[in-house]
Amino acid sequence: MTITAAADGSALGNPGPCGWAWYIDDDRWAAGGSPHGTNNQGELQAVLELLRATAGTDEKLVIECDSRYVIDSVTKWMPGWKRRGWRKADGAPVLNRELLEGIDEAMRGRDVSFSWVKGHAGHPLNEAADARANAAAAAYKAGEEPRRGPGFVSAADAGATLAGAMAVTAGAAVADVDAGASRPTAAVPDAASRRDAEPAPLWAEASDLLDVLDGVAPASDPIELRVSLSGEEHARLRDLADAQGVSLEEALRRLI
Repeated sequence: MTITAAADGSALGNPGPCGWAWYIDDDRWAAGGSPHGTNNQGELQAVLELLRATAGTDEKLVIECDSRYVIDSVTKWMPGWKRRGWRKADGAPVLNRELLEGIDEAMRGRDVSFSWVKGHAGHPLNEAADARANAAAAAYKAGEEPRRGPGFVSAADAGATLAGAMAVTAGAAVADVDAGASRPTAAVPDAASRRDAEPAPLWAEASDLLDVLDGVAPASDPIELRVSLSGEEHARLRDLADAQGVSLEEALRRLI
């Protein structure tokens, strides 16, 4: 099968508050940004985040872009830049090298192609990505948290996640009966409610986790948490840190 997605970026002022977004359908999209960036940086970031989000699938990926700069950079110019140590033909350093190197790494071993589409021409996927990228940039301009979107979940991952949630719920119910607890267990949301629900911001997820831990161990006992972050989750944390002007470590500590 083939995954077709649009990737787009936006910068209010160029440079200015920056947004990026990729869009497959209403159940699979993501957006983010930073307080300051260029339109080209937003465009490249959208492609990189899409590659990271879909890294776990072996399906062919077609990326639709309205940016000739992005497509030409990745498909035409990058090999020469790499041979010259990431310098252009005139010897000048390549702009946005970090993003381009990330895209180059994320594409290795994958079947990825690019397709140019005219922007603002009524193309459904492009219009959806453009709207979300612009909304993210506007959110950063207003000092607000942008809508992040549901991200990417393959059909197999969705089935495994639901099965795991059901197993956890069933196990909790048995534990409550054994312990004589009267606390009701959480219901597993149906597919429609999961699709329509707006994802909670990162700080809310951390708060929920701490609520669960509350009372599990005495306050004097240290609790070590190990969390594996997906590429999208790492990007969300990075965006949050950038918005606050702090390091990733400090952003995590502020969540607590």
